[in-house]
Amino acid sequence: MINRRTHLYLALFLLPWFLLYGISSIPFSHGQYFEELDKAKKLPLYTKVEERLNYAMPPTEDLKAFGDQIVKDTNLSGNYGAYRQGPNRIDVYIYTFWQSMQVKCFLDERRILVEKRRFRWDHFLTGMHAKGGFEQGGVSDAWAVLVDLTSVGMLLWVLTGLIMWWRIPSTRKWGWVALAAGFLTFALFIARL
Repeated sequence: MINRRTHLYLALFLLPWFLLYGISSIPFSHGQYFEELDKAKKLPLYTKVEERLNYAMPPTEDLKAFGDQIVKDTNLSGNYGAYRQGPNRIDVYIYTFWQSMQVKCFLDERRILVEKRRFRWDHFLTGMHAKGGFEQGGVSDAWAVLVDLTSVGMLLWVLTGLIMWWRIPSTRKWGWVALAAGFLTFALFIARL
């Protein structure tokens, strides 16, 4: 009884997360299709918000500190990361749940270009799917805790399902078939990677 109720309530708790990961897997698997669909709109992905010339670049040795200063100087907010694009360029990507910005920093020209990314549902969904980690703090940490709970919940859901299957002898034959088919297809894909 406890096992079945645990299985049932875990399924209800995990439902939004299964929907998120299920739906967001579609644009991951069919990225080229969504790119072609977006290209047909003939809209730029980024639009210029601001450009600054003769910008006093912060030191570039520590990319985290560099990103901190760029975000502060541009009055943007959100999670961010700074990435070197070559010897004379660093890009800082700033993102919130609904919006993404990028600041292109042309070091040799002492110029920054702030651009806003156009909202796309496929990018939003894949961003939610891939979001994780405890690096950013705040709401991002809460999201990471919920992802951890979801992972543990999925493992418990599998365990309670296996216990239910084993306790109902009439389901064992087809259960073995399903279990073997699942492991076989998984092993075949792993062997082919």
